[in-house]
Amino acid sequence: MELIRGLHNLRPEHRGCVATIGNFDGVHLGHQAVLGQLAEQAEKMGLPTVVIIFEPQPHEFFAGSEAKPRLTRLREKYQALKRYSVDRVLCIRFDRGFANLKAESFIDQVLIQGLDVQYLVVGDDFRFGRGREGTFDLLKDTGRKKGFPVVTMHTFSIDGQRVSSTLVRDALFSGDLELAEKLLGRPYRMCGRVAHGDKRGRTIGFPTANIHLHRKASPVQGVYAVEMFGIEGEPVAGIANVGNRPTVDGTRSLLEVHLFDFDQEIYGRYVNVDFDHRIRDEMKFDSFDQLKQQIKKDVIEAMGWFGLKQGKGER
Repeated sequence: MELIRGLHNLRPEHRGCVATIGNFDGVHLGHQAVLGQLAEQAEKMGLPTVVIIFEPQPHEFFAGSEAKPRLTRLREKYQALKRYSVDRVLCIRFDRGFANLKAESFIDQVLIQGLDVQYLVVGDDFRFGRGREGTFDLLKDTGRKKGFPVVTMHTFSIDGQRVSSTLVRDALFSGDLELAEKLLGRPYRMCGRVAHGDKRGRTIGFPTANIHLHRKASPVQGVYAVEMFGIEGEPVAGIANVGNRPTVDGTRSLLEVHLFDFDQEIYGRYVNVDFDHRIRDEMKFDSFDQLKQQIKKDVIEAMGWFGLKQGKGER
């Protein structure tokens, strides 16, 4: 799958495709249904599929620090999209200039001149262009004149609810990882590179792999039973804390993972962490000894959830 960063990187060979536009935050089952719809049409027409996304996501640009936590960073989104018959991802920088682009100019510059779209799938509530002036009807009318069909996305529902990124986010906030997995079609996952930390975990017997989240806010907070991929013996079960580490006066959000019966050197390794079971909220303790005692309890619960024997690390 090819990642095209910006309209200025479009080449003549990128013209002629079937496309869809959206945030695709989380790449949940609703998104996957759209990608299936797109792939089916691409096969009929003998054309590549293109997913058009924006960085930052439009609501993040306008909401600033008040924006809701995103489910997936660009790299995580890219990795998820690779699984679903996507040939290319066009990532457009969403800045003030692009936000002020007229709807007609968006259609001409991106869809017609840029990609020569032959078939477009969007939500019927999709809005675009300066002041959100562009509508589905405008797209459909323009497509009719220019010779490319514009169709709506198939609605995907579970238990009578339309699957959406907001629904996934709400499930994660409430600690319902089972529902989140049901909506995503897989466990919720975060990715990142293992970095050197302050080594405080080692002093209380629980060394951790530290992963900087590189996001303004996280959709998950607290202590979880997790599995790590991207290392020898994967998946390796463990326990993770996501938060600011109030006991040690931490200031930035960090993912810390303690892996059970694991002593490999993994600094610099790019890893994936699946969140399987929520244990508790992040807490501030009066002493390291209290923290250590609580972590012992958390480890017992996590190992029990995985069906592991303490000290064995085996199911």
